[in-house]
Amino acid sequence: MTDKKLRVFKLRNAADDELLKGLEEYKKELNNLRTLKITGGTSTKLGKIRVVRKAIAKYLTVINQRNRERVRESLKGKKYYPIDLRFKKTRALRRALSKRQQALRTAKQTKQANNLPLRKFALRA
Repeated sequence: MTDKKLRVFKLRNAADDELLKGLEEYKKELNNLRTLKITGGTSTKLGKIRVVRKAIAKYLTVINQRNRERVRESLKGKKYYPIDLRFKKTRALRRALSKRQQALRTAKQTKQANNLPLRKFALRA
């Protein structure tokens, strides 16, 4: 593997089998670095452990995102939808009223709006 920092946008274009292959390589490298740590490797090699761990996390993130997207596509239009597949956003946004719900008015509100429209005043210049 290279010492250069791994870029996620390049991983998104890769095929699934390439992602799995790259993940396995990084896992093997991490294993080797951990054995070096125990046996007393150089500090430059030991500093690479963090980079490799982050690379593994990036691979797993892309793989998991793809899997979630596939499941979302397969469940599109179904009555029940798993909670863990929802788009997270924030709790407040998830609970906010929809545009349609916000626009709804009670009978009393509509009567009041019809009978008492806003007055227009002419302003003196």
